[in-house]
Amino acid sequence: MSAKRKIMITIASIVGVILVALCAASAYLYTVVSVPNHKSFLSNDKITRNNPLYSNQQWFLKAKKQRWYETSASGNLKLDAYYIQAAQKTNRTAIIAHGYMGNKDQMGVYAALFHRLGYNVLIPDDRGQGDSQGDYVGYGWPDRRDYIKWMHKVIAHNGTNTKLIMFGVSMGGATTIMTSGEQDVPHQVKAFIEDCGYDSITNELRYEAKQLYHMPTIPFYPIEPMVSLINKVKNGFFYGDGNALKQVAKNHRPTLFIHGSDDHFVPTKMVKPLYDASKGPKQLLIVKGATHADSYQHRKQLYEKTVKQFLNRYVK
Repeated sequence: MSAKRKIMITIASIVGVILVALCAASAYLYTVVSVPNHKSFLSNDKITRNNPLYSNQQWFLKAKKQRWYETSASGNLKLDAYYIQAAQKTNRTAIIAHGYMGNKDQMGVYAALFHRLGYNVLIPDDRGQGDSQGDYVGYGWPDRRDYIKWMHKVIAHNGTNTKLIMFGVSMGGATTIMTSGEQDVPHQVKAFIEDCGYDSITNELRYEAKQLYHMPTIPFYPIEPMVSLINKVKNGFFYGDGNALKQVAKNHRPTLFIHGSDDHFVPTKMVKPLYDASKGPKQLLIVKGATHADSYQHRKQLYEKTVKQFLNRYVK
């Protein structure tokens, strides 16, 4: 065998090994980011008696909850939700979106907030999470279409004079922003409130790859599109499709943006471009000293006052 042929075989072998390694790494990362299962990097801290939100959680545990069901926008998944009727009959309903690997039971403290403000509350489980069907996490992108269906369900239940607001935290915040840019958001939706949502799925995954795995951008680059391709084949969308910044630029409804100043999971720097891009009336609250999804607990009175004043201004 000639020296040239040996070199070519060696190069081909090296390329083959690299491709196998990239495929294995991509499959592993897809499982980490998109398959619903236990995530060691997520906190499951319980709300204790000394937590400012303890009374909210206790109310939620005792609250009378109806089980509502809906079919996903893709038509193949059964989705599950809680509906909590307001203490006094009202045409106002708050729809709440939970975070990554969360569920409706984890949003009780926010349900209590809106219920005290006189709202009915609907809290769905997103695809693949809680009691909803599905084997992947959509990061808010396919879910935005599901929330449009939930909105119509509330309108059908409560009447065409319904007034809706949508609220979400973390992934739920991004879901809220992504929903805001849809052309067919019902006119009954009067405002959006997002807390610590990311500007795009891709940017958030890149950030977390660096934070959790200390993976620099350059080595991550060939893996990222492969993981996204796996998601496209399995779930019908590229991660790059889920761009909250582009979506909010199409939004003309009032929007309140909330973010903790010390958020190192969805970096605080993401919120200002989102705020700037929104075309409707808007307000920005940066909660000093708050970490990720911690703004309500960190400054309970400020959080409640800001939300109340914002809604009183735009939901008449």
